[in-house]
Amino acid sequence: MVRTAMILAAGRGERMGELTKNTPKPLLMHKGKTLLERHLENLAAAGFSDVVINTSYLSSKIRDYVGKGSNWNLRVSFSEEETVLETAGGIRKALHLIGSDPFVVINADIYTQFDYSALLSLRLQDNVDAHLFLTENPEHNIDGDFSLMSNHLVSNEKKINAKTFTGIAIYKKNFFQNMELGKHLKLAPYLIDAIRKRRVSGQRLNAIWMDIGTPERLRCLDQL
Repeated sequence: MVRTAMILAAGRGERMGELTKNTPKPLLMHKGKTLLERHLENLAAAGFSDVVINTSYLSSKIRDYVGKGSNWNLRVSFSEEETVLETAGGIRKALHLIGSDPFVVINADIYTQFDYSALLSLRLQDNVDAHLFLTENPEHNIDGDFSLMSNHLVSNEKKINAKTFTGIAIYKKNFFQNMELGKHLKLAPYLIDAIRKRRVSGQRLNAIWMDIGTPERLRCLDQL
């Protein structure tokens, strides 16, 4: 049963320029709240109790801001990375802190109005190791990432209906357990391999979603 969510917050956010010179990207503000706070609020409101956050760049600022999570009635643990281990490497390092199997992973640098309570009730099929949430393609990713087939499995073929991966997913622990600990590992090669083996399912995220990857997109978010 899903009980734990991991928020990926270790990145430098270089494309944000001066905005992240002294502030980690997850602590950038939108209408008086940080990107990270919005995720924590939404997870708590949905019924999650345990959150793991991986950190690296300006990690002490994130730790000081979140504390133990009591401001949101959450129990928060941190996985510190001396150097950024990329998505798969970071999740592999934090795996021992994650209390549920399967578990949720959310990119810190996204904004969404998706109701996270839907994640708690979702059950993965026995032959599925990962479940991805996909959305309509934004201008910066017009070709999309993956296609969703009629049987709800994800295809790596970029067909006419290819969608964009939102950075919200549910994974089983065994997807990461055989990866080498402490290595810089990107997620994409492992996902592609699992997709070829027909072990990745997905669904559309029917909610407002934005990838806050540039100052321009952060400004666009302020217009919502």
